[in-house]
Amino acid sequence: MITAVRHGQSESNVAYARAQASGTAVVLTGADEDVPLTPLGRRQASALGRRLARERGPDVVWCSPYRRAVQTWELAAAELSAVPEVRFDARLGDRLMGELAGMNLAAIMRRFPEEARSLLRAEYGYRPPGGECFSDVADRVRAVVGDMRAGYAGRRVLVVAHDAVVLMLKHVIEGVALDSVAAFAPVTNASVSVWRGSRAEIFNDDGHLRDISL
Repeated sequence: MITAVRHGQSESNVAYARAQASGTAVVLTGADEDVPLTPLGRRQASALGRRLARERGPDVVWCSPYRRAVQTWELAAAELSAVPEVRFDARLGDRLMGELAGMNLAAIMRRFPEEARSLLRAEYGYRPPGGECFSDVADRVRAVVGDMRAGYAGRRVLVVAHDAVVLMLKHVIEGVALDSVAAFAPVTNASVSVWRGSRAEIFNDDGHLRDISL
């Protein structure tokens, strides 16, 4: 069984949401892998841990090395009675945006209008300069799933990662076509998705977050 969770709300999530609501361009500075959780994201991660504890925690954890994912796991783990084996794997990192890193769509349209048009024409097939398209993310996710199945068959595996990774797990495990994955986005912060074999039992479930104050 593979359970996947997206990290809790991060500071970049908040910055992008505010920019979208106001229609402004934003370019975040600093490395994407260093972005931390917000206070709400920390509460979400703890609530996730309480859910995992109720459902019998994982046997092994595969975690993105990005700070927001690591923090999510650490806070969730604090709610568990026993800490499982943990592996940090760069293949579970967020989608690389290359020269467009840190930019929201408004900023891309202002600085790189041709790239913005390409992105809008085919979001899931678009590869930014120096970055990844979703099929690139799918390739590394597919390799990780292969390693999980080879080394941890019959065990409860938890993946702590990013929205792009969770969407590509749906593509890889269930065979959902890349051009159909958009119907399942966005993946909610700290939501839970569970697969047994090639079947999704739940996807993007956030019921454990309903009592978390904003």
